[in-house]
Amino acid sequence: MPVRSKTEDLEAFIAVVDSGSFSHAAELLDLQVAKVSRAVSRLEKGLNCTLLNRTTRRLELTEEGNVFLEHIRNGLNAIECGEEAIRLLKGTPSGKLRIDAASPFILHQITPLVNDFHQAFPQVVLDITSNDDIIDLLERKTDVAIRIGELGDSNLHARTLGSSTLHMVASPDYLAKNGTLTQLNDLTQHRLIGFSRAPTLNQWPLHTNLDLSFHMYASSGETVRQLCLAGLGICLLSNFMCRKDIQSGRLAEILPGSVVSPNRRESVNAVYYRNSAVSSRIQTFLDFIQPRLSL
Repeated sequence: MPVRSKTEDLEAFIAVVDSGSFSHAAELLDLQVAKVSRAVSRLEKGLNCTLLNRTTRRLELTEEGNVFLEHIRNGLNAIECGEEAIRLLKGTPSGKLRIDAASPFILHQITPLVNDFHQAFPQVVLDITSNDDIIDLLERKTDVAIRIGELGDSNLHARTLGSSTLHMVASPDYLAKNGTLTQLNDLTQHRLIGFSRAPTLNQWPLHTNLDLSFHMYASSGETVRQLCLAGLGICLLSNFMCRKDIQSGRLAEILPGSVVSPNRRESVNAVYYRNSAVSSRIQTFLDFIQPRLSL
């Protein structure tokens, strides 16, 4: 029996379901909303059933939509696995690899390695995005994400890349104007820079429990670092993003040894779906970067 549904229409349908709307799906696929809508309508007409119940507020899968979604996910994944197998017969990984990580990790760890990776694997096209919040890999069409800190339970496969210790740091200019610290309790008399979107990151794992008060917040770790470099306060940063600053004297470490280690914020992991059709590209990328990371 011939297959009547085009893969482009199937991909559009999956994108609508994963993203929750036609407009978000259009953005992910770089298509006009009308084209995405027509793709889903073609599927429904060809199958002679309704796949999505549309309301002004949300979309809901029908029973038929749920059954169809399960089968076409597996089917498209099988097709992509077949394409990947053919690429591997040619001896080298190829195709697009979509990577996501927090902006500081992208800037300080991934970006310096991209040129060498491209030289080694010119057929792999990297598509790099930075999100400081945890994203849904399916919704954002991401193949592999690098996550810092303790992982929650999920159906994702995780590969540990290493650990990055935490340092309390401030600029020499800030310390010259506000005085050095001799004990942890002195923190309560200083300006602290925290994270606005992740309150747990403002619970510093110190050897002395303190009720810390923050005077400034930022959503991005890189912004926190820049505020600290500008002399606006004390912050707690991972080694992978402040090591060079400490070595060059741009930042000074405060009370070394006062941060508990190991702690749940130190772990660096790559996460991806086990049945990913791009697993060879993921494996190649992770094998390349892991020994070259400066965590």
